Amino acid sequence: MSVLEIPEPSLVVLVGISGSGKSTFAAEHFGAYEVISSDHCRGLVSDDPNSKEATGDAFEVLEFIATKRMRAGKLTVVDATSVQPAARRKLIDLARSQDVLPVAIVLNLPEQVCAERNAARGDRAFDRSVLRRQHQQLSRSMRGLAREGFRTVHVLDGVEDVASARIVRQPLRSDRRDLHGPFDVIGDIHGCLGELETLLGALGYTVRRDEQGRPVDALPPEGRTAVFVGDYVDRGPDSPGVLRLVMGMAAAGHALALPGNHENKLVKALRGQKVSATHGLDRTLEQLASESEEFRRAVADFCDGLVAHLVLDDGRLVVAHAGLKEEYHNRASGRVRSFALYGETTGETDEFGLPVRYPWAEDYRGDATVLYGHTPVPDVRWLNNTACLDTGCVFGGALTAMRYPEREVVSVPADREWYPPAKPLHVPEPDPQALDIEDILRVGGVDTALRGRITIRPENAAGALEVMSRWAVAPQWLHYLPPTMAPCATSSRPGLLEHPAEAFAEYRKAGVSEVICEEKHMGSRAIVMVCRDASVAAARFGVADGLSGMVHTRTGRRMFDEEQTERLVTLIAEAVGVAGLWEELGTDWMLLDAELLPWSAKSEGLLRSQYAAVGAAARADLAGRRSVLEASVERGLDVGDLLERVNSRAADVARYTDAYRRYVWPTDGLDGVRVAPFQVLATEGAGHSDRDHGWHLAIADRLVAAAPTLFTTTRRIVVDTGSPESEAAGIAWWDELTGAGGEGMVVKPLANGAQAGARRVQPGIKVRGREYLRLIYGPHYTEKENLERLRGRNLGHKQSMALREYALGMEAVDRLVRADPLWRIHQAVFAVLALESEAVDPRL
Repeated sequence: MSVLEIPEPSLVVLVGISGSGKSTFAAEHFGAYEVISSDHCRGLVSDDPNSKEATGDAFEVLEFIATKRMRAGKLTVVDATSVQPAARRKLIDLARSQDVLPVAIVLNLPEQVCAERNAARGDRAFDRSVLRRQHQQLSRSMRGLAREGFRTVHVLDGVEDVASARIVRQPLRSDRRDLHGPFDVIGDIHGCLGELETLLGALGYTVRRDEQGRPVDALPPEGRTAVFVGDYVDRGPDSPGVLRLVMGMAAAGHALALPGNHENKLVKALRGQKVSATHGLDRTLEQLASESEEFRRAVADFCDGLVAHLVLDDGRLVVAHAGLKEEYHNRASGRVRSFALYGETTGETDEFGLPVRYPWAEDYRGDATVLYGHTPVPDVRWLNNTACLDTGCVFGGALTAMRYPEREVVSVPADREWYPPAKPLHVPEPDPQALDIEDILRVGGVDTALRGRITIRPENAAGALEVMSRWAVAPQWLHYLPPTMAPCATSSRPGLLEHPAEAFAEYRKAGVSEVICEEKHMGSRAIVMVCRDASVAAARFGVADGLSGMVHTRTGRRMFDEEQTERLVTLIAEAVGVAGLWEELGTDWMLLDAELLPWSAKSEGLLRSQYAAVGAAARADLAGRRSVLEASVERGLDVGDLLERVNSRAADVARYTDAYRRYVWPTDGLDGVRVAPFQVLATEGAGHSDRDHGWHLAIADRLVAAAPTLFTTTRRIVVDTGSPESEAAGIAWWDELTGAGGEGMVVKPLANGAQAGARRVQPGIKVRGREYLRLIYGPHYTEKENLERLRGRNLGHKQSMALREYALGMEAVDRLVRADPLWRIHQAVFAVLALESEAVDPRL
């Protein structure tokens, strides 16, 4: 029996003359979708699998399908004769383009056997001379298949060999998805043996020594495994000692080791190849000169045998010395190995004479966490689910490990600067975070837990990017945008457009038994991110502006200048501390949804240009009309109806003016500004949509008690939608609020996330007061003909937007809590703003 080992994924090329049984072999050993037959592709393009005229088009189709399968990481089998070197070269190049290994399986059967099989087939007439030519081409190629570029060549000689063959699929050496850790991933060591021993001790490992006292192994805490990212040698004081310890741990199964670019160069030097002994290699060779020849051979064999990257924990973790782009994960090619060892450069050099490396991590969008080293950084920071662990120990920095999956960083300082760096460790790097429209466009939308995939139109996404890139706060502060809110169904009550009864009826119909009615503040929607101090903001969110928080609008714009922002978030942080919430919620930061009062604090320009101007113009116009009409009455003209209409309209304008004046009071900077929080969106490790609205408002009340001159309460009442008496109490409360000049109320399912957004249950329904709606629909909207027209308003699109934006907002919060890469949070944030570009009546 012939056992044929096939790496997976790979491109398997079946090589054999017509009649050698390639299709039968493929059907027996591979899945129906894994095999791409040239005959089948001829049939696809010409309806005739034997059409030689269709061969060119057929192979274009074959190569296209093969490319798509290999790109998806699928084992792919090509069933064609492939006896000509040129045909095989195309397939080898195709495999290399997708970074998979090309494998040849040769079915080497006698020409006579193949001729008899062809003669027995009734679907084609086959020229024996063609068969003879194919056999000659195959015979000439047999010995050179490996030189052509096939990583593995299996030759099956004769019918019995083919019949007894068995395929065994082997994972790539990089594929260790079966290992689940937990792991301790250790950055570049560069000969710093003392610091390595100290770090292992800090991680809980017990170092074992040989009879000479040299460390040769380290016993890990139960269940844990060390993973070394490479660069064990050069520059530091004891490269042989580091190698001895790493090799011992790997041999004992206590560690996994990857090569670095310095090991790659060391192997060449130890194998006698000509290399330049720079960047510390001279020190390593000098140190190894005092070791035995046996040890040097062991070092060369060990380093040469290391796989360039590892895929661990069901694909959730990838480790490579210089990092690895997503399309290279669990792939095998020269360029994958080169990227894993050296990274990718732009071809330029910086002011220190060092190559400028391509910032692959800025563009990384993979689900797998990638941990790497290679380029020294002052400290570990997360970027798009990647982290560099080389903190420059040999340059006087620190030796660092990352505990996975805990994501806990453990560092020990260098004993001294062992080697002067070409580039200072603490040179500030430019902020790599950026808003990128492709994060939405490349996937066509955003996947949410509440509503599945939400599609975003490209033109709307472009508009959202324009708004954010021009006016939004720094990306690191932008974690959430609030959803729009739909109004209640139109009321048929005389003189009213909206009434609580419709909101109660909608929730009752949806099976929501308890709702909470919250006072609707007339101010500016404010999203408040508050940290205990600026160090928390820098460590958790990667901000470098020195602020300890941010307050931004519903479109992501900064509420106040930097000085006022810091003053406001500091006051809020102090109130959170006084209320005891930092300890109670186990957090150092808090994301709040709130209203900032008064309306005039941030919208004075809008008030003056839109509302006050309308009121002043209307008063002047109506005063002039009244004067003319009153003079006409004195002259005995019958204009009583006209005068009554003018007086009625003047009364409407007065109500309109009174409506907006209620939301204006003087402020000076932050003096006079009030904050009305109504929901705790997130804290460290927890989103709070699973807590009912009563809990959220109780937290708000504690903030009001802690700082009564800064915070204002949100009044509320709970209503049982199955009780007419309870509903009547809710309606009376709304009448009282709006009668006193209040904007109205928002009705929400009391259970919050347990019901909000589920099925088609609105997370909140606004019920605005009769007088407030004059600001929305104009001073005279209550006139009979206007009211009747407005009752025909269509709420469907607005309701759909509210549900979609709520799902996106909650998705953004979930991703923030999970500490997802910023680009994933921005996917959902972008999408909320993009939906706001949809055509919908802005007055709803």
